[in-house]
Amino acid sequence: MSPSLWIAVAIKVALIGLLAFGAFSGLQQFEGKAFLWRLITYPVGAFAVPVIWAIFARRSPFPYAADILLTLPFLVDTVGNSLDLYDTVEWWDDANHFVNWALLSGAIAALCVRNRYGARETLGLVVGFGAVTAILWEIAEYFAFIRSSSELATAYTDTLGDLGLGLAGSVFVGLIAVVLSGRGGRLPTTSSQQ
Repeated sequence: MSPSLWIAVAIKVALIGLLAFGAFSGLQQFEGKAFLWRLITYPVGAFAVPVIWAIFARRSPFPYAADILLTLPFLVDTVGNSLDLYDTVEWWDDANHFVNWALLSGAIAALCVRNRYGARETLGLVVGFGAVTAILWEIAEYFAFIRSSSELATAYTDTLGDLGLGLAGSVFVGLIAVVLSGRGGRLPTTSSQQ
């Protein structure tokens, strides 16, 4: 079995285990963080690449880089909540928005580079995906827990910052993907049959 397969499986198992712990442990750091909602929705994101591949692209090698990059932000967020970093480390939320959107957008970048898309198409898809998902995330956050929390008073400023950082992470990775695609570079992939 491929090391990429083991990494992808380990990330998914850790994610689901931590989500269940957060949703049912009753610990203070999970209160008001919509962990039951995360337990339902995060696995959808984590299994998006395998499901889409199984339905539409089974004849091509499995895109491990995209799968891992798409799943990592959900794990990073869950670990951050599990360790109470959002409430104890002042810069954690900001760093998280930049890094997690770089990772999410990296999944799209990996697919673009793998399929040899041109520089303009790659940059547009990566940044567009990052911008749209950052907006959708902030809308979901508002309805899941911000509108009824003490954070409502500062939510506008925080949301604008989060959107800017998410977009910056997407642009950063989009530019890296453009350089890789321009040089004919390819991200590593491993056949599912190894």
